Parts: sequence; C-alpha cells; structure tokens
Amino acid sequence: MNLLPKSHKEFSDKDYWNKFFKKRGNKAFEWYGEYLELSEHLHKYIKSADNVLITGCGNSSLSADLYDIGYKNITNIDVSEVVIRQMNAINCSRHTMKFTCMDATDMSFNNEEFSVVLDKGTLDALMPDESEDTLARIDKYFSEIKRVLKLGGRFVCISLLQNHILRKLVEVFCDKSWMLRIVRCHEAEQKNLENGDGMSLPVFVVIATKFREMPKLLLEVCLAGDRLIRLETKEELLESVKSLQDTAFITNGLARTNIDGDDEVSIDLMTPGEDNPRYTLYVLDQKKFYTVNKYAVFIVPQGRESEWLFGTPTGRRQLQDSAKYGRLVIAILRRGHHFGSLDAVKEELAHSAKMLIPHNFTGQIPFLSLGSDVGKRVKVYEGTSKVSGDFVIEDVDIDGVTYRRLVFLDNQFLVQSEAKLKTVKRKGKTRAVVDFGHISQYHTFMCVGVELGGARVAVLGVGGGGLCMFLKKCYPLAQITAVDLDPTMLEIARKHFEMEVDEKCVVLIKDALDFLKEGAERAGRVPGSQYDAVLCDVDSKECGAGLSCPPKGFLTPAALEHTSALLSERGHFILNLVCRDTTLRDSILETLKGHFKHIASSKLYEDVNEIIFATNSGEYTIDILEAAAKSLNAEARGRNLVNAKCVDLKDFLQSVNIIS
Repeated sequence: MNLLPKSHKEFSDKDYWNKFFKKRGNKAFEWYGEYLELSEHLHKYIKSADNVLITGCGNSSLSADLYDIGYKNITNIDVSEVVIRQMNAINCSRHTMKFTCMDATDMSFNNEEFSVVLDKGTLDALMPDESEDTLARIDKYFSEIKRVLKLGGRFVCISLLQNHILRKLVEVFCDKSWMLRIVRCHEAEQKNLENGDGMSLPVFVVIATKFREMPKLLLEVCLAGDRLIRLETKEELLESVKSLQDTAFITNGLARTNIDGDDEVSIDLMTPGEDNPRYTLYVLDQKKFYTVNKYAVFIVPQGRESEWLFGTPTGRRQLQDSAKYGRLVIAILRRGHHFGSLDAVKEELAHSAKMLIPHNFTGQIPFLSLGSDVGKRVKVYEGTSKVSGDFVIEDVDIDGVTYRRLVFLDNQFLVQSEAKLKTVKRKGKTRAVVDFGHISQYHTFMCVGVELGGARVAVLGVGGGGLCMFLKKCYPLAQITAVDLDPTMLEIARKHFEMEVDEKCVVLIKDALDFLKEGAERAGRVPGSQYDAVLCDVDSKECGAGLSCPPKGFLTPAALEHTSALLSERGHFILNLVCRDTTLRDSILETLKGHFKHIASSKLYEDVNEIIFATNSGEYTIDILEAAAKSLNAEARGRNLVNAKCVDLKDFLQSVNIIS
C-alpha cells in the first residue's frame, strides 16, 4: 500500500495526516533518515541539557532515541490528535518527555522557553507551494519559532530545501540577528538510497542561531566532507545549494535510466571553497547488453586526458565498447590539484561512483586505469596572454617519458603545443632538453607538403615552435618565416621550448592575414619573394562555431586569393583543418577548389585534424605523396632527428584522399 501523498498540497492538510497515521499504525515513519543517520549533526548542535521543542513530531522515533541517550527535556507537538495519542501510549515510560496536540503556527508556550527548536520535515510539509495562504502560515510558523527560542538558541531544521523553501529561509534568517549554516547530511541520503525509497535527493540540516545584532552577516555551508565555507552574500548561499541539487537531480536520473544514443553526461566535482574542478566525470551507457560487465569507473592518469581515447566523445565511446561495460564512468583528473596515489583517487571518488550506479547493480564497483599510478603533471610556468588568455606550461610523465606541453586554459583538454624532453650529458652534467625530432602526427603530415615544395617556407602560427624547429633541423638550407599575432607565444617558444630565432628562422609578430595580403602584393613586384610552401596552423578563438582551426578569416575568397598569389609556381598550401561540421567542411573544400586546381587531404584516424594539400602546380597522386613521405623520412633519419621514421607511411597512405 502506497502511503505517500498523491500531491504536495496534502502535506499541510491536518485531515490527511490523521488518515496517514491511522493507516500506518504504530510503525515509525522517518522522512529524512533516522537517529543513527542524523546523530552526528544533532549532537553537534543540541546539548543534553537543552530544553528541546520538536515541531510536527509525527510518529518518528527520533525524540525517543534522543531521550534514551540522555536528552530528558523534550517537548513534542503535532496537529494530529491521532498521532499524539499513539505517541503518548508508546512513550509512557519516558516520564519527562511530553507530547501535546498543538499547531506550530500558534503555540501556547512562553517567550524564550526553549533553547532548541527541532524540525524534521515539518517545514517541508507546511510549505508545499508559495500560495498566499501558505506564505501566511509559514510567516506565523517562523514568527513563533523566533518567539519561543532563547537568545543563543538554535532552530535546527532537516529539509530537502526545495527552492522556494530555501529562499524563504534565507529571507527570514539572513539578517544580522541570526547566524545561518547549511550542512549536507550524507548519511541520511545514503540510508534512503539503500532502502530503495527513492528519497536519494540531498538532505540538509539548517542551523539558525539567534543572536543580538552583529556587525555583519554570518553565512556558512558544509556541502562536501567536513569543511565549512564562509560565504559573503545570500546569492552565494542560494547558488551553492542549487548547484548541489542540480547535480543530484542528474545523478538520480542516471540511476534510473540509460543515456540515449551516443550522448554522454559530464559532471564536474569540486573541492569546497575552490572554483577549479578537481575531477570531470563522463558518464556513458550502451544499450548492447551483450556483456557480463554492468558498471565500472575508469580513472585516466594525469597527462593522458588530451589523448583521443579519453579527450573526445568518439574516443570515450570506443573505450567503453572495448571495455564492454553497460555503464562506464570516465574520470579525468583536472590540473591544478595534487593526487597522491591511485588508491587515494579511488577513495575520493567512491561516493560519487555510488551516486552513478545504474539500476539493479550490486556488488563492489570496479575501478579501472592504465596502470598502478595516477601519472605526474608538474607546472613549469603559467601566465596570461592578451591574445590567447590564461595558459600553463607543464611537464607530464607518460610511461617514463616526459613531455612539455602548452595548454590554453579556456580549452583545457586540448594540447596546443607539445615537445618531448630527452636527457643529455654536457660537460659532465645531465639535463633535460627538447627533442626536436618529436613532433605531433599531424605536423609530420604537414611536413610532407614541405617536401613537395622547396626551400622558402612560411609557417602561420608559432605555438611552441616545434614545427619550425623540426623544419629548421631537417632542412638546414631552408629559409623559414614564422608568423604569429601573439608576442607571448614567441617568448614561450624561446624560453620554454628552446626555439631558435636567427637568419634561418625569422619570426614576425603580426596578423597572418596581413602577412598574406602584403606578401601577395610584394610577390607581384619583387621576383623571388614568393614561398614554396605556406603552412597554416592557426587555432580559432571562436568556440562553438564547428571550426576550431583555422579562423574563418583564412578561408575567405580574399585570403585564399592572397595565399595563392604568395606561392611560387611549384608552391603548396598546407592547411591544418579542424572542422566537426561535415556540411561546413564540404563548403570549405568547394571554396578551396575555386583557388587551387589540385587538392588532396589526409585525415588522422584518431584525431580531429585533417591536413589539406592544395596547389596550382602538378596534380596530386598517391605515388607522388608516397615519394614525398619517404623522402621526408630519409631526411629526418639523415639529420639524426629520428631513429627510424618521421611519418608512419602506412597510416599516411591509408588516410590520403585525392579530392581534385
């Protein structure tokens, strides 16, 4: 028999409660946990000598439990005559505890008679909505609480803190005569979840302490762990609770259903008092329940979060498919925090992992990872650029190899530039230096285009300088002109990535679009000023446009006309294209066809990058591109930049598509 209310309005109806308790008999009904779950908080804010008033006691055993451990001065009131008769009969041996039928909005007690007023669910029952009648009733209730409480006394309220209730509490108790504290009761939530009552929403203990007027507001929250956070404004208090409730709404929904299609849900986990997330959790479901594995949490070591398998929705979906789990939670360890060990991370994630358990899962939650540790991420430098915003340079240890990375903090899961560090011994001292032979796979594909061209190379976008330095070391006779709008990037490249700027590698700090325009005009006047290869690797600062690289300004007819004019007769335009919108990509290729006779592309399998080769010279063929890749490998080996190969020939040829 379902004894829960059919509608919220019944919660404040006296007749409803009489019927409820008659149906339920003497069986206790605990709205938000029993004494064991609430005891830690109750003992902290209620002393055994306190004169306690419990409003809306119902047939809860809470007052009896408190009485039995030494709280002898307890008065219970309720509007239901039925429940008061029941409770008097049940508690007849508890001689000093009182049960009285009384309306909490109109009490007959003396002023300042009690040191504690304890409310467990009564406020939630009295305030199902914000109608005029309800608000009038609640104003009377709070007025009575303030009247019967002694100076220094506490109103202790256990509630789910629906938005309208929280706002009312803030309105009533956020003034300089009250200290307001809101604490999350994890134990009650967990008990409700284990009981299967469906009451796994956050449970809060609100403590309003009555003082004489103070110099300022005193507002505190404790919503995770034991750490109290002092807040300055009512708005901060409201936002803190709402954020927690929104997350709980998501996790409760995920516990009862599957995520449709290929979607995923992401949740940030914060340390109280900090703005920077400590973890990001990606939750994925698959409807192919052909596996015996139902649920697991996969912990991604530090430094691996940008890899395709963990840093893209497609990669995470592949990880889930290969792991064969019905639900997989992928945990990313965010930068800016210390993580002691894999076991420490598992312990820290245990509660959140429980909140995301799918329906009917039982047993211990498996925690998976790539190894036995959480990786290592060391901050080398952080700063701010007027062009690119906040950034960090960090050394990341992956499988015993250290990589230096530049990351823009507005897109933390994308590595802007990466250099591999190697150990060398010079003058008897060992130190780490940049390995100029290590460049990203998409950069190696771009270098194939340089092999097709000639000695004069323009690189649009410096980043950490890795591409420029590889070209300089691989082709000592080449003349490289690098262009970047951001002077900070040049400073970073030189200081932290060992970029060498000299007569063979010149860096211009200017808008690359202006460089193309001015270069095209000069090419018409000055013979030999054209370039054999123009490499465009400029990231877009516009988010959500579907085009991450290059900025759309580089793909306008005017910019492409300038690029074409800047190229020598045998020159090639090599473009790093990152476009997630297939319609937009097709449109870009059509625009390119209007300026270049021949176009080929190479799409990286496990990445979003696509390298476009464009020329008005001879047409592209698989044989020509293969020969260029082989020649690049030979050059890199001959200069001792790589041991075996720079370009993986098989991967490259499988990815090539001759477009026109």
